[in-house]
Amino acid sequence: MTMPADLRTAVLPAPRPDRPLLKVCGLKYPANVAAVATLPVDMLGFIFAPKSPRYAPTALDAAQLRTLPIAKVGVFVDEKPAVVRRTALHFGLTAVQLHGQETPEECAELAAAGLPVLKAIGVGEVLNLEQLAAYAPHCAYFVFDTAGPAAGGNGVSFDWELLRGYSLPTPYLLAGGLGPANAAALRHLQLPGLAGFDVNSRVEQAPGLKDTGLLQSFIGELRG
Repeated sequence: MTMPADLRTAVLPAPRPDRPLLKVCGLKYPANVAAVATLPVDMLGFIFAPKSPRYAPTALDAAQLRTLPIAKVGVFVDEKPAVVRRTALHFGLTAVQLHGQETPEECAELAAAGLPVLKAIGVGEVLNLEQLAAYAPHCAYFVFDTAGPAAGGNGVSFDWELLRGYSLPTPYLLAGGLGPANAAALRHLQLPGLAGFDVNSRVEQAPGLKDTGLLQSFIGELRG
């Protein structure tokens, strides 16, 4: 099953030379989704992992998502590619983010079906470029997040200097504990391959409910 191009209302944005991309992840409530979509952000993220407190399908309005003219990224953890494709079709997802132990072959299968793949990588004390190289040809972006007990949304940062030696052609989003408190540091951050930032728990009132005031503050500080 290939994702029909005519059902998409947005495309996954490419890296921009003038400013970093911004993805807001962990949305679930329709009114909040609509509010965040009016802000100058590039991607909205929706979590389809049942164990997450931000599990979205129980609250999401699929019809709303299918008509939003902004890139919509579905986040999955060790889900079967066939289920990912069906879910993407139902919700009109632009791309999928794989946040588990998915293989390069699974990434390739989804990419071949017309779904751009963002592969999340948990970063601890080292960054294994040799391991990442097998994924690079099949992924539109990597998402470098802090390794932790949960598959994302842990609210803590890793040592960004570990990315100083990044040399693969695939661009990436930086995640893990990003919010207004470190926006100034992010604004001046220059790392090879860095395309933008992925925010979640540090810009919300409760799991799945984003604080638009915090987001506006973060965006203002980040982009100047």
